[in-house]
Amino acid sequence: MFHDEIYAEISDLLSQRKDHGQYRLLDLGCGNARYLAPALLKSPPGCYLGVDLSEVALGEAHDYLAGLADVSLCQGDMLVAIESTPGPWDVIFTGYAVHHLTPEDKARLFHAAAGCLSDEGVLLMVDVVREEGQSREDYLKQYLKFMRDTWTKVPADQLDEACEHVENHDFPECLSTLNEMAQASGLSPAKMISRHGQHHVMMFSQAN
Repeated sequence: MFHDEIYAEISDLLSQRKDHGQYRLLDLGCGNARYLAPALLKSPPGCYLGVDLSEVALGEAHDYLAGLADVSLCQGDMLVAIESTPGPWDVIFTGYAVHHLTPEDKARLFHAAAGCLSDEGVLLMVDVVREEGQSREDYLKQYLKFMRDTWTKVPADQLDEACEHVENHDFPECLSTLNEMAQASGLSPAKMISRHGQHHVMMFSQAN
C-alpha cells in the first residue's frame, strides 16, 4: 500500500512547518502509529491526540510514540472524537480510515474538521480513491487483483482475510465527491500531494 513512499511524503510535509514543537495534531484512526511516528519524531508536535477503536493498537502506539513530549491516546470512534474534542487543531491526520465510512459519515467528518481546524490548519488524508465514474464493484475487482498480484510475501490465509476485509468494508469515493464534501463544509478542494495507483495523499485547508 506504498506506506514507505507515502509516509516519507508526510514526513516532508511536516518538516516544512515552522512551528515544530508547537503545532497540535489530531490523528484519526491512528492504529499503532507505526508509520507516522518517525515523521512526528523528526518534526514533533506540541500536542498529539490519537484516536482508534483498537485497544491493542493503542497499546502499541504508546511505545512507537514514546519519544514525543505530549501524547494522548483515546479508544473510541473517530467521528465522535472529532465532533467532541476541542480544537483548534493545526493538523488533522487520517491514514486509510475514511474509506470505511458511509457517505453521510464522510460528510460529517469534513464538516467537523472544518469546525475545529485552526485558520492555517490542514486536513491531511491518506486514502484509496475510486476513478471518476468507476463503480465500487469495478474498483474492488481492480484492487483485489492488485492485492493478489503484488502482495506476494503475505501468507495465503492472511491474504484471503485481507481481501475479504476489503470486499466487505471498503467504500472509497471519487476525488470529485470528496472535493464536493470538503467545499460544502467550508474547506478547499484537495491539494494532491501524490498518487500511487489508487492510493492518494490529499491536503484540505480552510477555504479563503
